[in-house]
Amino acid sequence: MIMASSQVKSPGNLRLLLTGVGGQGTLLASRLLGEAALAAGYSPLVSETHGMAQRGGIVISTVVLGELQSPIISPGEADILLGFEALETFRALTYCHADSLVIANTATIIPYTVAVGKGRYPEVESLLSLMAQHVREVCAFDAAALARQAGSPLAVNMVILGALTATEYLPLSQTEILAAIRGHTKTEFLEANLAAFQMGAAAARDPDNWRRRSL
Repeated sequence: MIMASSQVKSPGNLRLLLTGVGGQGTLLASRLLGEAALAAGYSPLVSETHGMAQRGGIVISTVVLGELQSPIISPGEADILLGFEALETFRALTYCHADSLVIANTATIIPYTVAVGKGRYPEVESLLSLMAQHVREVCAFDAAALARQAGSPLAVNMVILGALTATEYLPLSQTEILAAIRGHTKTEFLEANLAAFQMGAAAARDPDNWRRRSL
């Protein structure tokens, strides 16, 4: 857990929940957000709250900013949901409230039960439509394709972070997030990670990737 107790900024309470499967970099993304917030003078709480980090296991982590004393996010409390895999994003929808932002990777990772014929993967478009009915807005695009285009299939986390910083929800700038990325990326992966980040930001600026709840 990342914590700081010295003189800090207060952005108001903000709860971010990140979900995906092992191997997508979900935990690294939450740590980078925490490091960036700490460097910017906030007092973040960062925690893995559920799941297993090995490849294929469900992973959920949280980042909390403000005057809150716990990194735990209960159902209905997440202000921002970052979804690294389509079905896992939908499963985490219960953590959101009516004014939440969801950033969703539309790429799928087929669960074992589906792969062996014991289940069916829902249509992604149907999942997105249902999510858009329950939160303020959903930004959805194929982050995996963008990561591959950037030169690293493992850079989905950088795509998602780039998209987040292109919204008005996070009290951290792109510059602050990029500084954290540069400080925690090996030289041979830095170019691809930075490219993936910028592609994610561009995806969030594309109005065609947004769905907003009808009021």
